[in-house]
Amino acid sequence: MSGLTSNIMRTALLSALVFTASVQAQQAQDAQAKDAATALPQMGFNNWNSTHCRAEFDEAMIRGVADKFVSLGLRDAGYRYVNIDDCWANWKRDQDGNLQANPERFPGGIKALADYIHARGLKFGLYSSAGVSTCEPSEKNRGFPGGLGHEKQDAALFASFGVDYLKYDNCNNQKIDAKQRYQAMGEALRASGRPIFYSVCEWGENKPWLWAGDPAVGASSWRTTGDIRDKYTSMVEIFKQNVVLDGYASLGHWNDPDMLEVGNGGMTHEEYRTHFSLWAIMAAPLLIGTDLRKIKPDALDILLNKEVIAVDQDALGVQGKRIRDASGIHVIVKPLKDGSRAVAVFNETNAQHDVAVSAEELGLKASGAYRIRDLWQHSQSQGDGSIKTHLPAHATAMYRISAM
Repeated sequence: MSGLTSNIMRTALLSALVFTASVQAQQAQDAQAKDAATALPQMGFNNWNSTHCRAEFDEAMIRGVADKFVSLGLRDAGYRYVNIDDCWANWKRDQDGNLQANPERFPGGIKALADYIHARGLKFGLYSSAGVSTCEPSEKNRGFPGGLGHEKQDAALFASFGVDYLKYDNCNNQKIDAKQRYQAMGEALRASGRPIFYSVCEWGENKPWLWAGDPAVGASSWRTTGDIRDKYTSMVEIFKQNVVLDGYASLGHWNDPDMLEVGNGGMTHEEYRTHFSLWAIMAAPLLIGTDLRKIKPDALDILLNKEVIAVDQDALGVQGKRIRDASGIHVIVKPLKDGSRAVAVFNETNAQHDVAVSAEELGLKASGAYRIRDLWQHSQSQGDGSIKTHLPAHATAMYRISAM
């Protein structure tokens, strides 16, 4: 074989390999886009609300939480993601510029943790920030390294770990344009060859509902508010900021009013039921924020209410619309795939109230006959579609109304 022929063959082989790799990358991107386009609001767990950066946040905790997903029935109820938040990383990158796990918190490494979670039929999520460092100062007071300027390298590393979800925060962002920063990571994730759910955590500062769902950015959800606190007033404030954004939510594109506080102890049982109801009617992500190894039965009952979960996860992909906001009473209506409607009636006030909602106000056909399912009492009645309910302070009643 002549040298010329040999060179031609090598060139052809190299071109074929490059073409194949390009096709495979495009196929992965297409699959990721297809998954995002049909995705329902994400359900799972994140440790931040219960642990922040305290020492209890470690490998043993996260493995224990994954086990509880299975034994408590949460996986069967639809919760899938086990996500870890800030403080998982070491305070500096390795000699090749890669992020590395904190050796004290995660001695087995992130890949082994992801494998453990995957083996239980669950998905694994990781955290970073679209800045030079993350939000929590490290023990070295230098900040844990962020993703700004390292997007391609970090996305490839996440894919090699087996990451299924990235929460991308907004700290230490050097005042660089938000869409530019989040688009850089979105492009890197799509090029990584692994479908990774992209959760933009921009806090609503630059109205991410206007741009985060653009194909160029590729986010499946975006934070619309600052951080929630385990207090009734905080939960209500965040609800009010998010409920008015219903026009920006659709399948694969969700407004995110932050993670659930259910079970963390700062609210009453009634207030936690309201919290869960409002997040579900708003088609919000349902990310458990309490340590499932210690959860009490009444809190678990809230999180396992499959009738309320079904409202959040309805395949029509519509966020509920608030149709009444008067005298501390809120009424939110969410159309469902089977033609029925979910209704949440929330008493924000500190006093009990009798509340009536007419069928006409709910947009139901006059003189119709309907089945009215109470999603917390698990009881059913028949009527003209109107609702009459007695609500204690801070309580929410939730219904599914179907034509007979």
